[in-house]
Amino acid sequence: MMPRICILPAVEGIGGMATFRNKFEAGLKTRGVDVTHNPEDTADAILVIAGTRNLLPLWRARRRGVRIVQRLDGINWIQRRRFTGIRHFIRAEYGNLVLSLIRSRIATHILYQSEFSHRWWDDWYGKPNKPYAVVHNGVDLDIYQPNSVGGLSTGRYRLLVVEGSLGGGYDMGLDNAVKLAETLAFQHKFMMELMVVGKITEEHKAAVESRSRIPIIWAGSVPREKIPEIDRSAHLLFSADLNAACPNSVIEAMACGLPVAAFDTGALNELVIGDSGRLVPYGGDPWKLDPPDIPALAEAAAEILRNRPRFRAGARAQAEKAFGLDGMVDQYLKVLLDGESKH
Repeated sequence: MMPRICILPAVEGIGGMATFRNKFEAGLKTRGVDVTHNPEDTADAILVIAGTRNLLPLWRARRRGVRIVQRLDGINWIQRRRFTGIRHFIRAEYGNLVLSLIRSRIATHILYQSEFSHRWWDDWYGKPNKPYAVVHNGVDLDIYQPNSVGGLSTGRYRLLVVEGSLGGGYDMGLDNAVKLAETLAFQHKFMMELMVVGKITEEHKAAVESRSRIPIIWAGSVPREKIPEIDRSAHLLFSADLNAACPNSVIEAMACGLPVAAFDTGALNELVIGDSGRLVPYGGDPWKLDPPDIPALAEAAAEILRNRPRFRAGARAQAEKAFGLDGMVDQYLKVLLDGESKH
């Protein structure tokens, strides 16, 4: 009989969870695994990939003996450090509450996206007495692959930022991207442009443009199938998020031969290894949103731009070694169907 896995919730959109769901479901189907999104359906296991209102059906499934595996990213925290609006604060804190409840009371197994995410949840919400595994995100290496050149011939070097949203307190990352591009342009003498992919308000866009001294291309929210082409159009990715648990944008960029420059926060030192890019110390306390060390990051980025063939090859090699979609799906299935994990 064909195995069946329920995935909750059926997240839509272009963000990290929706990207994961689509990639994972495609991988399951190639292995003959049926997918449902109804927790009342008969299933071998339920994978919870985000907060959900289906807590009662989840609890009933657990009582029936169904394995409940929770996939955990990071924790909403920006709203505790700066004002992001009452609505955003309530939504973020409610999300944390729901995820922590599932983790402590409903899940039978936990899948963390990184060692950093594992430590973070244990530190903030305690260590649950249940099996767990750490599995980094993966990417289809046949779709996300380099071109023969690397970067468009526009006469400028393109610094790329890819985020689902650039609001809700995360505007600091965009400000850092602008400062990085400006430092590369005016101190390191690279002809620079910044390309920004992600949801942003017109007011925020206008405010950034009024301060910027380099050209900015606003791509907005784009369909996920456009991301490989966009990655291949750039020369360098700046990972703008702070304390990210396992950003898809970084893995997808490396698979396309696009090296990464970023501050050493979150799980990035688990992902960006060797000549796949360069990480530098933040220069303060990222949890307190201290100003970062932009000059140090620019030095590292300049090294990448001066040695592009080496870093392009290094980025692709790291993706092939560690972030293939097939490897990720196989590791998830070991937990979902066989219960293989640590204690």
